[in-house]
Amino acid sequence: MTVLHPAYFPNVAFFSVYLNARDVVLEKQDNYQKQTYRNRAYICTDRGRHLLSIPIVHTKGATGRQYYKDVKLDNSYPWQRQHWRTLETAYRTSPFFEFYEDEIKPLYEKEFELLLDFNLASIQTICDCLQLDFVDEFTDIYSLEYEKDYRYLVNAKKELPYEFPEYVQVFGDRHGFIPNLSILDVLFNLGPNTAGYISDIEISMPDA
Repeated sequence: MTVLHPAYFPNVAFFSVYLNARDVVLEKQDNYQKQTYRNRAYICTDRGRHLLSIPIVHTKGATGRQYYKDVKLDNSYPWQRQHWRTLETAYRTSPFFEFYEDEIKPLYEKEFELLLDFNLASIQTICDCLQLDFVDEFTDIYSLEYEKDYRYLVNAKKELPYEFPEYVQVFGDRHGFIPNLSILDVLFNLGPNTAGYISDIEISMPDA
């Protein structure tokens, strides 16, 4: 069993494991944690690496914790409109933005209540774009031990010691190559070649 954590338009490392493993299960039973890819994604704009952060409704329970699957989006702020405008500005000159625009944009026009539902929809949208099977297997309990535990990839504060082959990015002439961004960066720049790109990347277990 290969366990991954569903994130917001996950990065290259996530999709490398997602595509290459045959027994993927998505984590659904853990607690929400701040400063992770659960509610953030990095893209490349004219200013370099740029954070897209989804606002959430913070609850103050007795333990100060809440399950990730229960986290609600803060739709009082027009974050979807802002995120889409940022994506449009960053990638409108990329080779494949117009090709995938009609598949990506609806996610930013439909209102979602839960963060997890939006993240799963983002993953399914990428799978549709790349003609990949969408994984609909989820954990039913929380466990600290799995045979192939890749949940650590959701940690946004830790740089990964892996090699990500360079490809042409929109602002590469200004900032150089920026690795392991949201899968959207690869999709808009490489289009149908995205699956081939991510399948060649090897992501190891943290103790390997």
